[in-house]
Amino acid sequence: MKLFKLIAAGIAIAFAAGCSSPQPDQYAQQLPKLEVDRYFNGTLDAHGMFQKRSGEVVKRFVVVMRCSWDGDTGTLDEDFAYSDGTKQKRVWTLKKAGAGRFTATAADVVGTAEGTVSGNSLRWQYVLALPVDGKIINVNMDDWMFLIDDKVMLNRTAMSKFGVDLGSVTLSFTKRAAQ
Repeated sequence: MKLFKLIAAGIAIAFAAGCSSPQPDQYAQQLPKLEVDRYFNGTLDAHGMFQKRSGEVVKRFVVVMRCSWDGDTGTLDEDFAYSDGTKQKRVWTLKKAGAGRFTATAADVVGTAEGTVSGNSLRWQYVLALPVDGKIINVNMDDWMFLIDDKVMLNRTAMSKFGVDLGSVTLSFTKRAAQ
């Protein structure tokens, strides 16, 4: 019986370890190193899509981001154009919160987004007040961004509610040349 309990405990530990999510420090040595205030400065174009948890693409979009910094505070002014013809604006205010840490707010973010930069990665976690069928639903966003080179960043966001996977957002950012 003790052997069975020991084996069961070992399987449970292995399963839990296999299900753990990545952490920013795993990417600490990855290059190019992401400097948030440098990459998100100027104008960026982004192209993305939202997929249901089944994988079905339900919405595509294009975003123009105008980004600027004043000391430790950044503004990301985003204009979204969706494939169904709708438009949306989101303005983020970012603040440096220590080494590799950022906080951010936006009108449709509940509370404060928390961000961690490590190596070429940025992880944002926040709750988004998302309009769905005439209602507002608060959705947990687990947002990972990876700098590919000085112009391109890829983003993948897992969306959930009460721990249930709702779908994901995939996004590609391209930094425009300085004008």
